[in-house]
Amino acid sequence: MTYDLVIAYLVAGVIGFAGYRARALTWDGALAASLIGGTVFGFGGWISAILLVLFFASSSALSFVGKRNVRKRSAEETFDKGGKRDAAQVLANGGVAAIAAMLYGVLGASAASLMFGAFVGALAEATADTWATEIGVLSSAPPRLVTTGRQVEAGTSGGLTALGSAAGMLGAAIIGTVSACLVFIPQLHLRTGDSVSAAWPIFLAALAGGTVGMFADSLLGATLQASYFCPLCKKPTESRIHGCGTPTTLVRGLRWITNDVVNLAGTLVGALVGLAIMIL
Repeated sequence: MTYDLVIAYLVAGVIGFAGYRARALTWDGALAASLIGGTVFGFGGWISAILLVLFFASSSALSFVGKRNVRKRSAEETFDKGGKRDAAQVLANGGVAAIAAMLYGVLGASAASLMFGAFVGALAEATADTWATEIGVLSSAPPRLVTTGRQVEAGTSGGLTALGSAAGMLGAAIIGTVSACLVFIPQLHLRTGDSVSAAWPIFLAALAGGTVGMFADSLLGATLQASYFCPLCKKPTESRIHGCGTPTTLVRGLRWITNDVVNLAGTLVGALVGLAIMIL
């Protein structure tokens, strides 16, 4: 087991370095990705590792889609951080999934299916949220706040578009579909019992976990997440210092509840929903 873990962390380190060289990760983001990846691969096995790579690769690719689009460039001005994912972002999106994968690896076979459900639920939520954000800002229809339905600017925390929501659900469904297909490969050693009976609940765990977690993320973003306003540019932002260098004013939420905190909470909701699906 120790040898396998060493190999897992070395492989994850190589992938993390590749993400850094591709400018998808900061240096600390690459370290965090190596930690997350090594844990998922070392304890969760090949299936969990493949799903994690699918999330990271698809999310990184989507960040470049519509990069020159005016709406996307305008929306990115509201985000607290840039395109490169740092350690906090990586841990917020993958930390819960990594813990679930670790529990999957160390607990007995009776709990394996439950922990795998939590893993795919958390990962599907991270995928859904990222896809919804990257695609949703390209929508020609203005987003509406999830709590009131009021029109808000693209990139506003808690704002939803039909395009973004559909993209998020598609991302969760893809994680679920790939998860369900992979359990039929015995060489990957998924410890969830009979593959045929496990495939459908695993798909539902991902789809439900990703969808419910995504909307929970939006709800938290519209209520508790810190939202600021730049008095100079007259634009909303997630940052205490706007991109123009002007200190911003808190207009909603709690200062300590950042986008990373909300993302962490969203993946936790996804994991709990996935766990519940497997219990049922």
